[in-house]
Amino acid sequence: MILNLDFNSDIPIYTQIREQIIKSIASGDLKIHESLPSVRNMAEEIGVNLHTVNKSYNILKDEGYINIDRRKGAVVNALPLSKNDSNINKIESMLDLLVAESYLLGLSREDFLDYSKKLFDKYEVKNHE
Repeated sequence: MILNLDFNSDIPIYTQIREQIIKSIASGDLKIHESLPSVRNMAEEIGVNLHTVNKSYNILKDEGYINIDRRKGAVVNALPLSKNDSNINKIESMLDLLVAESYLLGLSREDFLDYSKKLFDKYEVKNHE
């Protein structure tokens, strides 16, 4: 698994790992029931502390993206994830900030919706189980 981390970014490494794994699942690069590298292997591969990878995996597990099994390791969960109130509220909160930032940067509603559609389509066209 190839991750492109920016060690000079203000975004913590564990967050970058989490986000790239989510994008890999959504794009179909990581398949349902596919195993992720072990924490140790991932840490060695990308040159970070194993606790950093472990933190990313535990967050992904808590969010329902992966399951962690002692024998199989970290495995991608079936999709789609539960569309519960907590997840909807989380998405709404993230979108609220993104819309506010876009507005302050001068992006029109139409442009925002066009960009959103293009990005959504990038994931929607992938076939998941």
